[in-house]
Amino acid sequence: MKVILMYWILSLAALQSYAQARKEIFFADVTIYVEKGKYYLTGSQAGGRGPQGFAFLESKDLKTWAVPAMATDSLGMILTKGDHTFGTKGFWAPQIFSEKGTYYLTYTADEQTVLAQSKSLLGPYRQKEVRPIDGSEKNIDSYIFKDTDGKYYLYSVRFDKGNYLYVAEFDLKTGTIKAETLKRCFNQTEPWEATPNYQSAPIMEGPTVIKLSNKYYLFYSANHFQNIDYAIGYAVADSPYGPWIKYKNNPIIHRSIVGENGSGHGDLFEGIDKQLYYVYHIHNSSEKVGPRRTRIVPVVKQWDKKAGIYQFSVKGDAVIVPVMAEK
Repeated sequence: MKVILMYWILSLAALQSYAQARKEIFFADVTIYVEKGKYYLTGSQAGGRGPQGFAFLESKDLKTWAVPAMATDSLGMILTKGDHTFGTKGFWAPQIFSEKGTYYLTYTADEQTVLAQSKSLLGPYRQKEVRPIDGSEKNIDSYIFKDTDGKYYLYSVRFDKGNYLYVAEFDLKTGTIKAETLKRCFNQTEPWEATPNYQSAPIMEGPTVIKLSNKYYLFYSANHFQNIDYAIGYAVADSPYGPWIKYKNNPIIHRSIVGENGSGHGDLFEGIDKQLYYVYHIHNSSEKVGPRRTRIVPVVKQWDKKAGIYQFSVKGDAVIVPVMAEK
């Protein structure tokens, strides 16, 4: 009888664990936009989970999510393939920002960076002229940063026997870069950026840039996304173009810190509670990479008086597992 009871308890625990996993959110290359007391999550969707493009989920607490009540369709799609948008496949790595009453969505499709816009946060995001930002060569993982002087900069990944981060001044009105300003941010230089668990060409991707006290902080992911050591670090500079100095204690998000493999490619944001967070994805399990799961972790920002910069770390014991609300 005790054996049967123990088996029943273990089976129940397994079922509960499975049910929890079933409710988890499977967005990769994720970002969160905050507005009017709510969080809006989007990212690369796993294949077969809806039309190609991007969908929104909404939350008030970062833990429980649902399709926005005011969404334009039941799936929460904010940008859809073929609806006045560039791209036929590979819809990855979205980022949302707003300027003067217009919302902008930058993303990757067909290994090109793209900019679409909408008058509503919930979309649909479309293009007046269907085209990529810079079709001269392949570039992915776009992040548009607005400096305090009003200038915009496009950070993205370009291919050169590997994935390297580049920056260029960006003209929001024309949706194009100023090609003469294009510059590589840095090379692969640190052991954590190239661990032997998955052999690949150099890969640095998934940029996010913020400015604090006249210093620029570039957060990025390194290693191949299939590597269990896919991880996040950051570098600091006095200019949007660099030169960049990598943080000596990188990575700040890694499986050794957050406890799950493949922790990378996300975005930094300030919560409604004024706490900094980083949203990212992890591998599906220790046995397989996809579909990748979404995670959120609180970020600690500390002023280093001697160095004159902020230092960042995360609360690896406080990782949030976002789930879908019960219907």
